[in-house]
Amino acid sequence: MSHFRSFPTKLTDSEILLTSLRDLGIHAITDSTVRGVNGQRIRADIVAVLEGECDIGWSRNVDGSFDFIADVPGVAIKHNQPQMINSINQKYAVNKTLSQLKQPGLQNANIKLVVQN
Repeated sequence: MSHFRSFPTKLTDSEILLTSLRDLGIHAITDSTVRGVNGQRIRADIVAVLEGECDIGWSRNVDGSFDFIADVPGVAIKHNQPQMINSINQKYAVNKTLSQLKQPGLQNANIKLVVQN
């Protein structure tokens, strides 16, 4: 029986997601499979390869957003999944904001970004 679950996210930029994962020291690959318990696998566009038997991944929807995919109980064996996802989402938000600041017209803007943990 599969324990894979899929959850919608607001993430849309694959490059920023990959950069965010690397910034957090998480090895990420594209167009691969997410590992679950007992050797189960499911395809994903981006896979964060985790220590242990299970990974987490993201699969792109037709609207451009990503769904989060994981064998939730399997990931929980070695990782605090809510804390990890929160860290990834925070890093993504910071990187997305910094990327937006590089858009034309904002080069001379005086912007202060405060990040709190």
